[in-house]
Amino acid sequence: MNAFRIVAIVLLAAGIAALPGCAKKTVTRVDTDTTIDLSGRWNDTDSRQVSEEMIRDCLNHPWISQHLTSNGGEKPTVIVGVVRNKTTEHIPVGTFINDLERAFINVGSVEVVASAIERGDVRDERSEQQRFASEETAKEFGRENGADYMLSGEMNSITDSEGGEKVLFYQVDLTLINIETNTKVWLGQKKLKKFVGQGRYKS
Repeated sequence: MNAFRIVAIVLLAAGIAALPGCAKKTVTRVDTDTTIDLSGRWNDTDSRQVSEEMIRDCLNHPWISQHLTSNGGEKPTVIVGVVRNKTTEHIPVGTFINDLERAFINVGSVEVVASAIERGDVRDERSEQQRFASEETAKEFGRENGADYMLSGEMNSITDSEGGEKVLFYQVDLTLINIETNTKVWLGQKKLKKFVGQGRYKS
């Protein structure tokens, strides 16, 4: 085999190897409510659906009617506290917390107060107003709404895999606690299971 043929074969092989990398990438904008599951891992759809279902269940229990009866019909005030990620994945818990707050607010049955970090920013602003805003518009200290209940919880996961297929299991546990009495008034749990593989899973 002469040198020219060897060079030609090498160049042809290099060209074939490079073909997959030359494929043009396409980007398609989709509606944010569209469910797209590429890896099977926890995603934005899971966060939204789990938060909405759990808050709907939370507000469908006796604690809220008992609160309304004991407080002259005044809405309960809730703060969403820490939700710990104990899964094997990196999950942006802040997004899930925001979804929980949004679900509470959208229903309209409770008042939601700012988190500890947000309160710090608001208090800094209020302090600045005492110095720089007019007396008529400066907001006073000591008028914040104290929360009646705190929602907190944790996220856990289990992954089972074999031969290129896997099952992803998620469990979210949330607890609503009466801040004054330290009483747990609601315990919520939501489970998700996803099969990821080439074929269609059949039970």
